Parts: sequence; structure tokens; C-alpha cells
Amino acid sequence: MRLIGMLDSPYVRRAAITLRLLGLPYALEQVSVFRTFEQFRAINPVVKAPSLVCDNDVVLMDSTLIIDYAEALAGRSLMPTDLAARQRALRIIGLALAACEKAVQHVYEHNLRPTEKVHQPWVERVDGQCASAFALLEAEMKAVPVPTTEQALDQAGLTAAVVWTFTQALLPGRVEPAAHPALAAFTAEVEAFPAFRALPHA
Repeated sequence: MRLIGMLDSPYVRRAAITLRLLGLPYALEQVSVFRTFEQFRAINPVVKAPSLVCDNDVVLMDSTLIIDYAEALAGRSLMPTDLAARQRALRIIGLALAACEKAVQHVYEHNLRPTEKVHQPWVERVDGQCASAFALLEAEMKAVPVPTTEQALDQAGLTAAVVWTFTQALLPGRVEPAAHPALAAFTAEVEAFPAFRALPHA
């Protein structure tokens, strides 16, 4: 299998770490949707990161769908089976991905759009949604114990940590660690795990 995309994308990194934790062999091809658009389009005409080229050459896209396929392929899941625990995990993943989506929109609005065309009401709306998602995520993470090994890490913790690292790297000072101590502390511990060190945000 081939995972296509750059590790500076939280969606690519989320999928890459999951594949590694599931023990699935794959090649990571760091092709950019911006700098190497045509190269990416030759692999997947939609040019969506991450893209997974399966062993039968079928191309899958979207990190959540890639993870679903990977778990079926591995015959195990990083999601809890207990219904209440699964509900909590889905809540955390939903909040983390919502925060991530809004952080990415902020980055695109400022980095890709000319300054004179930035629409401030839209930016304020996106930033408000991002702040709300992170506040709710912090409240959830206060009750999540930090796993002592990466084998004990579930998809909720993995996704929350990847999103926090991405946001701190791309929007420094906008989502303050001091206001999110549980999330910041959890991420600091998880980023030390071998799979995270092997696939760093870059």
C-alpha cells in the first residue's frame, strides 16, 4: 500500500500513525497538493490528501475512511468496543476533527488568499468555531488518562494529539496551551511514543 500526502497535514499524519500502530506495511510518499500538484493528480485526479493506493490499485481518500479500511484489513481497531467508551471516543474524535477543520480554514484564508481579499467576518466565525471546539475538547480530555504505552492509545487520543500538534505549529499563540492544559499535557506524552517520533509533523 502507498499513503500519499505530507506529514504537515494532520489528516495524513493521523492515517500514517494509525497504519503503523495497526502493524500494516505501507510506503509513505510525501507528495504535496500544492508544490507537486501535477504529481499528486497523476496518482489521484481529485488531489485529496491523504490518498491510499491499495494493493489492488484502488485509491481511497479521507483519513477516516482510510482508517476504516485499515482496521478491516488489520482485523482489529483502535476504537473501544464498549458502547459508552466508544461514544466518548467518537465525541473526542468529532471535536478534534472539527477543531482541525477550522484551524485549516484559518490557515488557508491567511496563507492562500490575498490580504486585501481576506473576509474578516468569515475569519471571526471560523476562529470562534475553532475556539469552541478546542474548549469542549479540553473538557473531554480532562477525564482521559494518558496511556503509558502506544499500544494503549486509542483513535480518540491519537487524533486529539495530532490535531493539537498541528494547530500549535501552524497557529502559534492562537490556541493557548495555558487554556488547554489537559490537551497539551496529553499530547506532550503521546508525541514521545515511537510511532509519533517516526512520523513527526513536518
